[in-house]
Amino acid sequence: MVNVQNVTFSYTKKTELLSNLSLKLEAGRIHGLLGKNGEGKSTLLKLISGLDFPMSGTIDTLGFNPVKRSPEMLLEIFFLPEELPQLTLSIENYEKVYSPFYPNFSATQFNEYLNEFDIDNKKSMLNKLSHGQKKKVFVAFGLATNTKLLLMDEPTNGLDIPSKGQFRRMVASAIDEKRCLIISTHQVHDLDSLIDSIIIMDKHEIVFNQPIENITKKLFFRVADRNEKDENVIYSEDTLRGLYQVCENKTGEDSKLDIELLFNAILNEKNRIRSIFGQ
Repeated sequence: MVNVQNVTFSYTKKTELLSNLSLKLEAGRIHGLLGKNGEGKSTLLKLISGLDFPMSGTIDTLGFNPVKRSPEMLLEIFFLPEELPQLTLSIENYEKVYSPFYPNFSATQFNEYLNEFDIDNKKSMLNKLSHGQKKKVFVAFGLATNTKLLLMDEPTNGLDIPSKGQFRRMVASAIDEKRCLIISTHQVHDLDSLIDSIIIMDKHEIVFNQPIENITKKLFFRVADRNEKDENVIYSEDTLRGLYQVCENKTGEDSKLDIELLFNAILNEKNRIRSIFGQ
């Protein structure tokens, strides 16, 4: 679906934002692209969609070179940026203007998603909506395009807690084996129970890229007593409930993935964890 090979990118001559970056993404998965602010997550999405051009390296998006922005590719990509476009259109007219660009767009699905988000007036002007309400409209539209590749940059920013739950349910129901979704965020909690593949960026590099089934096979997540000693512990966080730990899973035990704990573990014990996964 997406193949990024040895890509380097910079906005200035002095500082490289991405250096020799490689990444392969499959269809049928919801990929969580995680990292602190400023790591280059948004830039990577723009490179994949052809909005930015790499200085070196190659990118294959749906079998196309995204730099050329061919119509055949654009029909199958929807990119939701963090900074939403400022449009003086009603929701109704936005649908009329932009839905014809997407041959698989479903007006029925769009209406269902809007209703799920409690938006019932399609005559509302986009520029008069709050940031959160506007975000809901664009999320609903993006899901309804039914494109093969869906890129979302910080899609839960501006959503309240109930809306984040609605977002997770809608995305989970919209993705099938033919679609690929990449969600870029620094709000790790918002992707809990939604994503099935985790990509982590640190110091402008991809330092981790694994499906969840592989993560829980090789790592074990638990809350331990403070007096408990275990040589398999990779990373610990001391909390009121005890030690939240990531351990090497040598016995094949089942555990529930804690994305935030994994993220912190990788940032602090990057080399050890990568060696476990052979990265």
